[in-house]
Amino acid sequence: MTARDQEPAKDEASPFSELMGEVMSGTERFGHRQHVHLTWLAVRRCGTAAAVRLVSDGIQGIARYAGAPQKYNATVSRAWVELVGHHAGQTAVADFGTFAGRHPALLNKRLLSHFYSSSTLASIAARTSWVEPDLAPFPWQRASCHRNPAAMTGPRHGAEESAEGPLRFPGHISP
Repeated sequence: MTARDQEPAKDEASPFSELMGEVMSGTERFGHRQHVHLTWLAVRRCGTAAAVRLVSDGIQGIARYAGAPQKYNATVSRAWVELVGHHAGQTAVADFGTFAGRHPALLNKRLLSHFYSSSTLASIAARTSWVEPDLAPFPWQRASCHRNPAAMTGPRHGAEESAEGPLRFPGHISP
């Protein structure tokens, strides 16, 4: 078998391309809602861990194709998949509209700013690999942070957050 034999045929769509086709049918623009929809489909079809790779690789490929590989951010891609995966695991619904209606905060493209400072997301480390949140833990991390304040680092983690209770913000995602 040669390397050419291992390459997909030109007319075979990749799983990411299939998801893009499904999300883009009936719309002309790939905005934030479509990104969340694509992520939700990927999580439902292959689980959160595999969806991280599928979505991240797909977005990175699109950025390279568009001649803007520097726009890809590994932390942003994974964080969105993790957030969507967390809520998809709590909400067994068959259509994206219902899912989005139950979790409207996911449609706020600024949601990550509740967990990450802009300087952290703009860092080389975040652009090239996973970086943990520096402002607040993700919803699924909160319980472990309250039991073990040392589990998270940063100005609003640990004992300070435990004393104040859970972090609240407009469109709050409950744990």
